[in-house]
Amino acid sequence: MAEIRTAHLFTITLKVGEIQPLGKTPFGDRRVAVVEGGSFEGARLKGTVLKGGTDWILGRADGVLQLDVRLTLKTQDGDIIAMTYRGYRHGPASVIERLNRGEKVDPAEYYFRTAPVFETASEKYGWLNRIVAVATGDRRADGPIYDVFEVL
Repeated sequence: MAEIRTAHLFTITLKVGEIQPLGKTPFGDRRVAVVEGGSFEGARLKGTVLKGGTDWILGRADGVLQLDVRLTLKTQDGDIIAMTYRGYRHGPASVIERLNRGEKVDPAEYYFRTAPVFETASEKYGWLNRIVAVATGDRRADGPIYDVFEVL
C-alpha cells in the first residue's frame, strides 16, 4: 500500500466564546460553542477567521468529543472561504480533566484530529475546492489551534 504524504497548508487559531449547553440527547451531551474569531497562516494563504462560526460538540457516552464545526475564513486579499470540519478529541480521563480546567496539555497526550473541507468561489483559492485535508489539534483555554495539512 502506498504511503500517504501531506504538506502543511496552514495553522489556524480559534478564539471560542460562549458555550451553550443543549442538554442530553439520544446521541450524548450536546453543546454549541460560538467562534469569536481567529487567524490562519500558511505558505499559500493567510487571513482571519470571521466571528460567528459554531462548533456543535457532542460528548459521547464513550468519552469521545465529536466535533462538527463551520467557519468563515477571510484571506488577507479579501477572498472568502468556507471551512467545515468534523473530528474527534479523546484521551485518558486525567488528561481530559486537565484540558477541561483550562490547563496547557501536550497534544501528544491525547487524540485530536479533524478532516477539514473547503468551499470558495475565489478563482485564486479555487484549488481548495479540490483537495483532501486533515488536521491535528491542540486545545488551549481560549480555543483550539490546528495544523492543517493537504493530502498530496
